[in-house]
Amino acid sequence: MDIRKQAQKAEQFRKLHHGPRMLLLPNAWDVASARILEECGHPAIATSSAAVAFTLGYPDGQRISRGEMLEVAARIARAVDIPVTADLEAGYGTTVKDMAETVKAAIEAGAIGMNLEDVTGDDESSLVDMPLQVEKIRAIRETAKSLGVPFVLNARTDIYLLPVGPEASRFERTVERLRAYRDAGADCLFAPGLYDRETIAKLVKAVEAPINILANPACPPLAELEEIGVARVSAGSGIMRAAMGLVRRIGKEMLESRSCEMMFAGTIPHAELNRMMMRHANEARA
Repeated sequence: MDIRKQAQKAEQFRKLHHGPRMLLLPNAWDVASARILEECGHPAIATSSAAVAFTLGYPDGQRISRGEMLEVAARIARAVDIPVTADLEAGYGTTVKDMAETVKAAIEAGAIGMNLEDVTGDDESSLVDMPLQVEKIRAIRETAKSLGVPFVLNARTDIYLLPVGPEASRFERTVERLRAYRDAGADCLFAPGLYDRETIAKLVKAVEAPINILANPACPPLAELEEIGVARVSAGSGIMRAAMGLVRRIGKEMLESRSCEMMFAGTIPHAELNRMMMRHANEARA
C-alpha cells in the first residue's frame, strides 16, 4: 500500500473517534465479511483476533502466530478501500522490541491502527506490569511515527473482562491504567467487560479520551452509549459468532427437519458476492 494513502486513512480513522457521531466499528475475519461490511456503508472496519483465530482452527488468546494473523489482515486491507485496524492481541511478544516489530509488520500489511491488550494469558497473573505496558505503547507510537503513519492505537485493559483483583477497586485500577496508556500515546482506550451505564459514564469523564466499549447484550443501548460520550463501540467476534450460529442452525435443520428453508432466508445471491470479489480482482490485475 502507498504509505501516503495509508497515512491519510489513519488520519481519517482517527477523526472518526471525535464525532459528531459515535463510531460503530464492525469486526471482519476474512475478505468476504470485510467486503460485505464495506458495502453496508461502514466508514472503517476492524479485524477480530478471536474470529480470525477460530476461522483458522485456533482457540482465542494469542495461540495464533503474528504472521498468520497479519496475513489475514493484509488480505482484508487489500480488498477494501476503507481504513482497516487490526486486533493484534498483546502484540505477539513480551518486550518493547517485539512491539516495534509487530507495528512494522502491521503497517507493511496495510493496517492503519491496532488493538493492544495488557494481558498475555488467560488469568490475572498474566497482567503486564503497567510501566512495561506504557513502554510498549511508546515503542508502538515512535515506530509508527518513524514509518510515516499516524497509527491509531487502541489500548485495552482487561481488568473488568477477566476480571482482575477485588471488585471494589476495579474502576480505580482501570482509570489508572487507561490514563497511563493515554499519556503514553494511545489514541483510544478500551475496557471490554464493562457494561454498567453509570460506570461507563464515569469512565468517559475520568479518562478524558475516546473510550471504546465492546458490544454485549448486557450493554446499554447504542443510543445511550452515544449520549454519555462513548466514542467507539466495536463488535469483537460477535458478528462472526452470529454467522457461525446460523451455520449451526442450518446444519441442524437439514438433519432434523429434512429442510433447507433457513439456508435460503436472507442469503446473499451468488452473483452479488461474485461481483464484490471481482471488483478488487480486476483492480489487482490492472
